[in-house]
Amino acid sequence: MSSISQGAEAETHETVSLGISPVAALIEAFSHVVAFLFNPFVLRHWLKLGAVCLFLGGGASWAAIHWSLGALPSESGVDRALVQVRLYLARHPLAGLGVAAIGVALGVVLIYLRALCRFTLVASILRGEVHLHQAWAELRSVAETYFRWLLAALFLMGLALAAGMLMALPLLRDPDTRPAFASALLAGLLIAEVLMSVTLGLAITLTDDLVAPIIYAEQVTLPAAWRRLLTTMRSDVGAFVLYILLRFVVSVAAGIAVLFFLFPALVALFSGSVIVAALVVLGLEQVGVGWDWTPVTTLVAGVALLLLVGLLFAVMGVVSMPGQVFLQTFGMRFIAPRVPALHARLNPHASKSRNE
Repeated sequence: MSSISQGAEAETHETVSLGISPVAALIEAFSHVVAFLFNPFVLRHWLKLGAVCLFLGGGASWAAIHWSLGALPSESGVDRALVQVRLYLARHPLAGLGVAAIGVALGVVLIYLRALCRFTLVASILRGEVHLHQAWAELRSVAETYFRWLLAALFLMGLALAAGMLMALPLLRDPDTRPAFASALLAGLLIAEVLMSVTLGLAITLTDDLVAPIIYAEQVTLPAAWRRLLTTMRSDVGAFVLYILLRFVVSVAAGIAVLFFLFPALVALFSGSVIVAALVVLGLEQVGVGWDWTPVTTLVAGVALLLLVGLLFAVMGVVSMPGQVFLQTFGMRFIAPRVPALHARLNPHASKSRNE
């Protein structure tokens, strides 16, 4: 680890001069992703990458699923079910606390899976192949470092927002508080929340796109990788600002593309499930068997629902996967010329010929 870091420091001035522009990195990323996903096309690799990218989030896939479910109230019945759940939890506070505890635990698990899948995606792109079990075994230590950082950042942000609300609440409830002051206080809290959210989102984006590949390539800690990134950013501020802007535009375009392909797929999936369920019920009635909610039929319906959820997540992961791979490759192509160890892994043939 130390020898790689020393070699990287020795080549700092050289790597800065070799920095690639964000536009060139975008073009190279597109060519790399096309070759990675389609040359050759391997369905098994697509499904594995889809499982990895599903936990990365990024907004596109989850925004699509919320939008699609909202557009299908009659087929899914999600709105009616949520109303019933809210009414039940309002009548049973202990159940509400239990659901909240389960939600927090599930959120922590998802954050851990996100950190692990981030490094798995980086390793898969650099290696040109997908080996989930091997990658997870090798990347667990670096993923846990990122997981602790991300969890602490989210916790501190939530703590700061909660503290601000607790301090402002007595002033807002005080009848002697002037309306103008209360409005200014609420506006200040809203601005602070927006600024904190944007700052944290930008930090997570840069960590995902640029810092995680540095950690993987140089085998350094998260703070050391961030110091390396900040040093590189100070030497070429304009290129990094352009990268952030271009990355935002590409992310929005990828989200629109995901919605374009995912919505019809979800419509077909939900419509198909409704048709299959109706055919099963009608078929049972034709043979003289009525559908009653017994323990057996409840179990069958539960299994069918789990299968539907599994298909739903599989579709979400596969459809959103190319965009996630492209965004990750874009960041790696941009930062690689500035980090010798990463450049050598991303371009093994070019590095070999250069050394010769």
